[in-house]
Formats: sequence, structure tokens, C-alpha cells
Amino acid sequence: MVSTEKAVVARLESHGKKFEILVDPDAAVRVKKGDDVTVKDLVVYENVYEDAKKGTRHTDADVRAVFGTQDFKEIAYRIIRKGEVQLTTDQRRKMKEAKVLEIAALISKRAVDPKTKAPHPAQRIINAMEQAHVNVNEYEPAVSQVERVIDALRPILPLSVEQLDLQVRIPASYVGKAYGRVRDFGHLKKEEWRSDGSWVGTVEIPAGMQGDFYSLLSGLTHGEGEAKPLAK
Repeated sequence: MVSTEKAVVARLESHGKKFEILVDPDAAVRVKKGDDVTVKDLVVYENVYEDAKKGTRHTDADVRAVFGTQDFKEIAYRIIRKGEVQLTTDQRRKMKEAKVLEIAALISKRAVDPKTKAPHPAQRIINAMEQAHVNVNEYEPAVSQVERVIDALRPILPLSVEQLDLQVRIPASYVGKAYGRVRDFGHLKKEEWRSDGSWVGTVEIPAGMQGDFYSLLSGLTHGEGEAKPLAK
């Protein structure tokens, strides 16, 4: 049960109207990241409001007209993922600090100093991020921000990243769960949707992250996904 004292508003504006729900901030952040959270652990009440603070609810007809469903979990997820969660300043600061650490760790793992061929320590990368005034999005997956951050750091910190192209196949039964995570892991160069519902794509990733990618794909598809390097 989510406490009303702890709850914050998640809001989506669509079709000229506001759709609000009262959510647990930590659970909402997990949903933003792509995690699965039960409705019980996510919201105070299974209500969609015009104005949550006033307690003014939308009619079922209004909700169905915009979302095309009365499934509350689906509606709540769309509001959180496509809308705005009104976190406190302290919550946002903690999220951003955690994201900076995550990005720095990824860069340290996948990029090297081109002169020494040795990785930069994470703290050195964090210091360079501060010096370069890099803006980090606390909601966006760290892996999808790495390339942009590396580009911003290059004038300050010598960095070299060797890239690898992988041909990836996701079986139809796992596409919904795995597609976004696989796409965001690197740079999607091309993709194809097969007649059997499966997905095949070419994803460019840092060579040093090959093992991490295989582990991710295997976990998301219970070992049924496929990935193999392509010759350049």
C-alpha cells in the first residue's frame, strides 16, 4: 500500500487534457527505467484524475477515449513513461548522482586512453564530466547516454572506443520485453520485422561490452535470442 504522505503526482497531457495519478516516487522511477512494478506498490488509488490534488476524477469515457483501454496498469505505465513525475529536488539530485556514477563506470569499462590503451578511472571521468558541464538525464538509460557524454569529454579527456557490429535476433515471444533494451544498448543501424513476429537488427556496440550485451540478451530471452559479430 502506497502512503499518501509519500505519494507524488505523475501527469500526462494529451488531447488538451491532463491525466494524473498519485504514485510512489521510487516505484515510478523504476517504471521509468523499464522495470515491472505491481499496481499495489505503484499507486495510492486506482484512479485517473483531472486534478489529483483536488481529487477530481476523469470519467471512464474520457480515459478510454485517450488511452483506448480501461486497464489501469497499462494506463498508469503510459502516464509515467510518457509524462512527468513530480519528484522532489532531493529525489532528482540523488537520481542524477546515481546516473552520473553509472555512466562514468560504463565509460571506464568501454573506453581507453588511446596513448596508454588503459582505461580511465571512474572518478577521473566524473571530474571531466563536471569540467565539461555535461548534462545527464536521470530518466534516460545510462547506456544510451554514453556516446553523447564521450563526445563531450573528448576535448578534455583522450578517449578511444572500438566498435563492434552485432546481428541480433529476438524471437517473437520476447520482442515486447527485449526490443527497447537491446536497441538502447548501442546504436541501431538497421532492423527488420520478420513474418513470424521476430525481430532482426544490426546493433553497433563498444567491443568491450560484448559480454555484457550477450548476458542482457540471454536474460531477456531466456537464452533464445541470438547475436553474432559481423565483419566490417
